[in-house]
Amino acid sequence: MKFLRNMLCASALIFPSAVAHAESINVFAAASMKTALDQIDTAWKAKSGKDVVATYGSSATLAKQIEQAAPADIFISADLAWMDELAKSNLIKAESRKNLAGNTLVLVAASGAKLDSKLENLAATLGPEKIALGEIKSVPAGKYAKAALDNLNLWSAIEKQVVMQDNVRAALALVARGEAKLGIVYGSDAKAEAKVEVVATFPESSHAKIIYPAAVIAASKNSDAQPFLDFLSSKEAQLIFQANGFTLLE
Repeated sequence: MKFLRNMLCASALIFPSAVAHAESINVFAAASMKTALDQIDTAWKAKSGKDVVATYGSSATLAKQIEQAAPADIFISADLAWMDELAKSNLIKAESRKNLAGNTLVLVAASGAKLDSKLENLAATLGPEKIALGEIKSVPAGKYAKAALDNLNLWSAIEKQVVMQDNVRAALALVARGEAKLGIVYGSDAKAEAKVEVVATFPESSHAKIIYPAAVIAASKNSDAQPFLDFLSSKEAQLIFQANGFTLLE
């Protein structure tokens, strides 16, 4: 009887690890993806019964973490450049790479601000106050913003009032909290935050086309990574992206 009790106890200790939940899919995704991707993750869980653990941040920061062997299965960047950077180092499975969605670049202010919507009047609209953007040398939203402001000959007039942030959602938050009068973010970010409104949309010709590439990380051993990446391109997921302010790619 004592032997049987010992065996049962041993089984109780061993069994949970033997039937542990399938490994979660670790997704490193651009901060602007959060609202839509959280919804897509929920849809995936409902279909597959499997979990996604998403880490959001600047594409630059996430790419650098992957370069340092962070345990990611999938990377979703807010621009092509950071995905290209990983591809050059053979850190992604090249055959898995695909473009998921696009976006627009918009000028936002606190809801109800009723500001001049003409971009050429940006300096006058801003006055002596602050404008929030992503960091212009590494954060994709910041790079798009800098390019647009340069192309529209607006950068020099507002440069000293720019407050740069580590990712686009941080720039959005400054506007939502009233700590910056204006911000330049993605259209999807503006849609996700009820405390801001779109003042103007930057012409597509003023900046590089906004594209979100995704790929499976070369070191990933997770068998669910590719199926989840395929799901991101499914009609169901694409409709979620669209409903959250992303643009669909042809």
